[in-house]
Amino acid sequence: MSEALKTAEVPAVVSDRVREAMAVSLRGCEELLPQAEWLKKLLRSDATGTPLRVKLGLDPTAPDIHIGHTVVLNKMRQLQDLGHTVIFLIGDFTTMIGDPSGRNTTRPALTREQIEANAQTYYAQASLVLDPQRTEIRYNSEWSDALGARGMIQLASRYTVARMLERDDFTKRYKAGTPISVHELLYPLMQGYDSVALKSDLELGGTDQKFNLLVGRALQSEYGQEPQCVLTMPLLEGLDGVEKMSKSKGNTIGITEDANAMFAKLLSISDDMMWRYFTLLSFRSEADIARLQQDVAQGRNPKEAKVLLAKEITARFHSAAAAERAEADFELRARGGVPQDIPEVALSGAPLALGSLLKQANLAPSSSEALRLVDQGGVRIDGAVVSDKGLKLPAGVYVVQVGKRRFARVTLAR
Repeated sequence: MSEALKTAEVPAVVSDRVREAMAVSLRGCEELLPQAEWLKKLLRSDATGTPLRVKLGLDPTAPDIHIGHTVVLNKMRQLQDLGHTVIFLIGDFTTMIGDPSGRNTTRPALTREQIEANAQTYYAQASLVLDPQRTEIRYNSEWSDALGARGMIQLASRYTVARMLERDDFTKRYKAGTPISVHELLYPLMQGYDSVALKSDLELGGTDQKFNLLVGRALQSEYGQEPQCVLTMPLLEGLDGVEKMSKSKGNTIGITEDANAMFAKLLSISDDMMWRYFTLLSFRSEADIARLQQDVAQGRNPKEAKVLLAKEITARFHSAAAAERAEADFELRARGGVPQDIPEVALSGAPLALGSLLKQANLAPSSSEALRLVDQGGVRIDGAVVSDKGLKLPAGVYVVQVGKRRFARVTLAR
């Protein structure tokens, strides 16, 4: 967060609701533009009792939402709890264009069928964070399809090519001679037009969306509306602690993952990255987080703080009881114990080669990979490390473990 945001000037005589809304807006954010305008909107809303319209758009490019998406969803929920109207916009129309944000190549377009299949899960998953009873769900095809060719030309006339090429990724591609398709220039316009159609007062997005959000602000002025304010949130790093969380990079925590996996993944982040996750994902107060950070600096085991974070996030998407069970399961596995709830697998063909058994029990993708795991000492049967790659198991019941977290109780028959 910039120093300007840290030293935000809020009048001394304002309601607690306005003061809290400003604090919620600023927490963890990268930019709030223009900050003075947002404060004026909050003051006017407080005086008139009219809630502000807070918009977030997500393109259903993949079927699942991960906790990186919830950084902005959390902000929406907090503003929702303060009485403002939140609009969860599913970009079924804009997905057909493909968002060029942060891209050095043209994004492949999805089919209508792929978009509809992905969109089906978005609202249900977003409802794990937002209150569905108080959330306005919209699809931008409602107004974008109705524009037609004439409307699209009229919309395009309200923004210049020069301003469009100010966009960083377009500029880099243009200078590098990398193709920019004309339809990509339409994406910011269509996202901006969403703000016109919805008459939004505030639009949220990641830092990579800043240009698109500002286009919305400009288009609202063109259409005679009061321009929206823009709030950008940092892009959450994934489990590797380096790249932004992305399914394509394999570093995500899905919000529909089972509790045990979610808890274990959260505990796997680095001690330094833990504090960023606290700031962007936790609902603990900033003062509480600062106290935890001070305790760790003074010698408290950082794992204890990380467990608090993992339990909070796991409970949010499952339950407090599920988070407690996930913690117990993690500790049991760490001690080399066998969890109570492990998959039951029935196989035949005894005596069966170890590599085939691991593959058939879905504990290894192939027999060769299974033998590589044996070489690394990563395979246990009934608690004992297996080193013999030529082992053939007779009929019987075995608890098979691969790595620290993968188990199966295998019943092997002739």
